[in-house]
Amino acid sequence: MLSEIEPGRKRVTLRDVAQEAGVSLKTASNVINNAGRMSDETRARVQEVIGRLGYRVNVSARNLNRNSTGVITLAVPMLTPPYLAELANRIIEQARSDDYLVYVVTYGGQNAQGARELLRNFNTTVSDGLILSMSEDESLTAQDLDVDYPMVAVGARDVWGVCDHVTCDDVQASRMAASYLFERGARHLAVIGSRGIYDEQAALHATDGNAGLRLRGVIEACRERGTSLDPELVVSGGDWAIGCGYKAIQRLIDAGTEFDGVVAFNDQLAIGVLSALAANGISVPGQVQVIGFDNIEEAAYLQPPLTTMDSRFDAIVPAVSARMLMRIAGRNVEPELMRIPSRVIARSTTR
Repeated sequence: MLSEIEPGRKRVTLRDVAQEAGVSLKTASNVINNAGRMSDETRARVQEVIGRLGYRVNVSARNLNRNSTGVITLAVPMLTPPYLAELANRIIEQARSDDYLVYVVTYGGQNAQGARELLRNFNTTVSDGLILSMSEDESLTAQDLDVDYPMVAVGARDVWGVCDHVTCDDVQASRMAASYLFERGARHLAVIGSRGIYDEQAALHATDGNAGLRLRGVIEACRERGTSLDPELVVSGGDWAIGCGYKAIQRLIDAGTEFDGVVAFNDQLAIGVLSALAANGISVPGQVQVIGFDNIEEAAYLQPPLTTMDSRFDAIVPAVSARMLMRIAGRNVEPELMRIPSRVIARSTTR
């Protein structure tokens, strides 16, 4: 019996497991892969042998058999923003459940060569496919994204229908965020996180980018209520860091501009907004209500806890995984755009 395998034997094979359990090699393989039909007793017996002998799947051999590296690459601009760090963690967890490893690479920053070079030089001998988190700062073209390997894009940038694209519906989310504040008594909304000079007509036709789409949604919510944004209350958010949110609101306070609600285009901006309001003795949500985006972990533990729009990782990550595995398997279907609707995570910065 293999329970008495001689000392020094280097590795238990699947054939060893099958012999010890008294089943065929195919049955042992089916147990490993959670497949096939067999009695519960047989499956339990094989699993007991696997545990007792310490059998481990030979990943290299398995991947060779299925013509796969067993690796997916996730490319993000950087890992500093909490949203991107959480995206990476969620994709790694999902890939692990799909029996894949994930290489995480960054393509932003001063010394990086950018997404275009990453796309051109992607190495299919070490990774089966690419999940690309689209940056606001990259100017990719449809030609850049028209690659001959499995790829799924994530984020609010346009991909012109040339690859699978999974994104939160930013227009819907910001329209809901602004409406949520209006429904709770806000009348004068400040918007923190815009880019460039405010142009309402241009903003209403935005089709690309988190900042543009979120601004569009707020404007649409205003129009639904027969009002409009005050251009003086639409403030740039810089790089969307905490300090940018603080400085933006401080400028409005110093200018004496009236506002009673703030839509901050991410939670880091919202944290800066709350700090500035507190420093100036302005009560939240009594005098000013605040809502952010992304539902980062810290949002629930602020004082007061931050109301925010859900990033919907629960829907986005499985959708990305399903499309990637389908592409790796070679299914030839048209690229799909999947817009995931957001929802309000209500906490104490709103009434």
